[in-house]
Amino acid sequence: MDEAEASVRLADAGAAIVTGVEAALPGWVAREIARIVDAWGRLPAAAESETRSAAAPAGRAAAERVGGALRTLFARDAAEQTSTPLEVVRTAYREPTAVLARAGIPPVERDAFHERAWPDDVYGLVPESLADLGDDDLGPLLLAWGLAKAVVLRARSGGDHAA
Repeated sequence: MDEAEASVRLADAGAAIVTGVEAALPGWVAREIARIVDAWGRLPAAAESETRSAAAPAGRAAAERVGGALRTLFARDAAEQTSTPLEVVRTAYREPTAVLARAGIPPVERDAFHERAWPDDVYGLVPESLADLGDDDLGPLLLAWGLAKAVVLRARSGGDHAA
């Protein structure tokens, strides 16, 4: 595969990631909020209802913010894409965290790695993979994006063009 073909594949993978993430995030936010609310189990009925109702707008906000950040990432030249789509998606914990904190739900216990890596993710919401958003097709797209980016960069450096 040459640089031109790899660039097309890189753009296609990026577009598919944006589409998939924007579609999956609202449901993921709602599920994560429900999971923490259910696990806490101590909200008064009115507060629980309000918190669950806040999930839909929080999910839409996460999808809009994260989708925009992904578009910004993918609009850059491959050499200037200094973060990965997963790094961007992992910020999606912010919206459900705000909803849960407003409800007064205390932070959950997390392992030392997660506490160091994502100190603000007090509810342990950071997705480990794109597939964690509830769409199994997203995981392979991240691999396709990474492989295409590697081929583009290798071709530019004069390396082996085969992939």
